[in-house]
Amino acid sequence: MDDELLYQARARVLRDLEARQCATRWAVSALEEAVSARAWWVEQWPAGSEYIAGLIAQDVQDALSETLGRWPLCLHCGGPEHSLYISPDLGGPDPVWVCEESGTVVAPLGALPTALA
Repeated sequence: MDDELLYQARARVLRDLEARQCATRWAVSALEEAVSARAWWVEQWPAGSEYIAGLIAQDVQDALSETLGRWPLCLHCGGPEHSLYISPDLGGPDPVWVCEESGTVVAPLGALPTALA
């Protein structure tokens, strides 16, 4: 597999972590672990390389839920706190963040709007 896909996926997820002020040492370590695990995964299933960015984002989201809580939060809607999720579920060539409440596409992976401080 071309390592460039992994680097691009890592950069997209890191941009979203930074946009939401969540690029902590722990979060970046979780990202590195996800990239490493998915590198092995895509070596076993090369046809799955188009899914890699969305899967890495989901892996980081799962890891952060154990310590940070919900990430990323939806800033698009008002009302109770809720999360975004990657769609399509298995990723794909163009994964996007979708509001879990409204189903609205909020941003492509790597382009989350910055959280207001």
